[in-house]
Amino acid sequence: MQASANKFPQIAADTLPKCMRLGVQRWGDKVYMRRKDLGIWQRYTWQDVYDQVKAFCLGLINLGLERGETVGIIGENTPELFWADFATLAAGAKMVCLYPDMTPDEMLYVLQHSEAVFLVAEDQEQVDKYLEIRSQLPNIRKVIYWDERGMWQYHEDSLIEFKEVIETGRKHLAQHPDLFEQNIDNGQADDVAMLSYTSGTTGIPKGVVLTHKWLLDHAYRLIMANEFKPFTQYLSYLSPAWVTEHFFVALGLLVPFVYNFPEEPETVLANIRELGAECLVFGPRQWESLASTVQVKMNDAGPIRRSIYKAGIHVGMKLALERTGGPRAGNLWHILYPIADQLVLKPVRDNLGLRKCYFACTGGAPAAPEIFNLFHAMGVKLRNIYGSTEMGLFTQHMGDRFDPATLGQWFQSHPELGPPLEWKIDDDGGLLVRGGSFFCGYHKDPSATGAALKDGWFVTGDAIKMQDDGELVFLDRVKDLKRLSTGHLFPPQFIETRLRFSPYIKDAMILGDEHKDSVAAFINIDAETVGQWAEREGIPYSSFPDLSQKPQVCDLIQKEVDRVNDVLDPQSQVKHFVNLPKELDPDEAELTRTRKLRRGLLEERYNNLILAIYSGNEMFETEVPVKYRDGRTGMVKTLTRINAAV
Repeated sequence: MQASANKFPQIAADTLPKCMRLGVQRWGDKVYMRRKDLGIWQRYTWQDVYDQVKAFCLGLINLGLERGETVGIIGENTPELFWADFATLAAGAKMVCLYPDMTPDEMLYVLQHSEAVFLVAEDQEQVDKYLEIRSQLPNIRKVIYWDERGMWQYHEDSLIEFKEVIETGRKHLAQHPDLFEQNIDNGQADDVAMLSYTSGTTGIPKGVVLTHKWLLDHAYRLIMANEFKPFTQYLSYLSPAWVTEHFFVALGLLVPFVYNFPEEPETVLANIRELGAECLVFGPRQWESLASTVQVKMNDAGPIRRSIYKAGIHVGMKLALERTGGPRAGNLWHILYPIADQLVLKPVRDNLGLRKCYFACTGGAPAAPEIFNLFHAMGVKLRNIYGSTEMGLFTQHMGDRFDPATLGQWFQSHPELGPPLEWKIDDDGGLLVRGGSFFCGYHKDPSATGAALKDGWFVTGDAIKMQDDGELVFLDRVKDLKRLSTGHLFPPQFIETRLRFSPYIKDAMILGDEHKDSVAAFINIDAETVGQWAEREGIPYSSFPDLSQKPQVCDLIQKEVDRVNDVLDPQSQVKHFVNLPKELDPDEAELTRTRKLRRGLLEERYNNLILAIYSGNEMFETEVPVKYRDGRTGMVKTLTRINAAV
């Protein structure tokens, strides 16, 4: 099948630096970036940013950066990170962004595999990681840091401050006034812009090769599918290590956007409220967290306020269902809506900082339909966006068409950037896609590149079913679909997503295979919300393991499991669940950096507990390894309850 065609905008330029240069010519004195520093919003115009990018680019060239080489960048989202990003591209090099919470070993793999020759790092924490592994990175010529706090005591020759590179670049500019513009002019659409590493849920991450043409293709897909206002306030929150953030970086060069950077990751919710974000792109976990915030505040309210809140949300839900293709709400609901909006829905939007938000989307993993319904009831049109690191954006909920169970409608690809997107469902139920700027391959891995293609189609690995209206529903990864010993086939992610809608459940992992006759679940309770609930109920606890195994907490989670079981067919229902006595942690490789489950490792680590669940035990002493923040390791032993769900 093929995505439909529409009118196409004119292509502004064929590389990101050329797009930036055009932006400076059009909007030079307009604000492009804002960051909150010590409580004050600092502003940078397009011309300010361009001057910083120019100086840093020439500084890198003066340090020896050549076209086609790789620059690693690690840190939280700040203007300096993106200046380094654009400067690398303007020099004709490619960048690879790393998740700021990567361990030294994870950092080592990406820097070695990508053949990085420079590392741009935020602060002392990231520099310390590099110093721990520097003997294995002989190709790194310099490490450039932009936050100098705590760095005065470091005297290694390989370290240099961001400001110093800027100053060097300015001197180089005086000697070579045309070099920067010449480098931009020499850039080509098919030049490699970045390497983006897959999440590595099943093994070693693969470096996906992405060109300027590929990134711009996806920016134009977004432009053709949505109506973005010039100078939209965008909150930069997603790590640039996740390619989705770069779609919106490219988009912001064309619309244009005003990029806002939170003071700290922990202050993002406060910053959303303060700046009145108009465009928000979060992963499902962040939207689930916002939904939990609403639910927890509602539960903490007195009985009268709680009743008013529930009534307001109920009215909002009726109108939201009508707007998205559901049954028409009666006249009474239309009369009640303005009252509900004033008393409940608008205050909730204001409290979350979503009053001005006109484009809200989620991607990277499935989100529960309940999440979409809740935000639509509040008046926030949360949309699903679906794709892959290799092929980019496939679908999005567009316009007023919205079915929370589906992936939305297919994007168009600009004809100057690639043929129309086409898709089909393979014999194993997996989605195949071709068209657009297409998959450019994996870095230094031709065998994996070949395995990802089938007769000219890209194999997504996603198990999909098509509804009667032609829209697609994501079930799970093809490899993760499970069959019970009874022959019943079930999708674990479908169930996990609905469990995570609960404010009390942070993570869930569904169990069951051809050797088991029923479905079971590992539950990772949300320590904060469950802890607050326990305090309200007067339930004392001493630690996370103790809290997770309290009978009252198990009863609380039982109700959440029952809620999900009510929408599942009987053979897919969760028959037993266990509250894990330890929080799942990316630093212990239990989750990827995008918080996806590493199922194989978890099944191996908790193998004895799984055996106990299916042996009919009611209690089992769980023993699992743990890594503390200071680097020490140990074992956690906890008597774990095995709860019968149905």
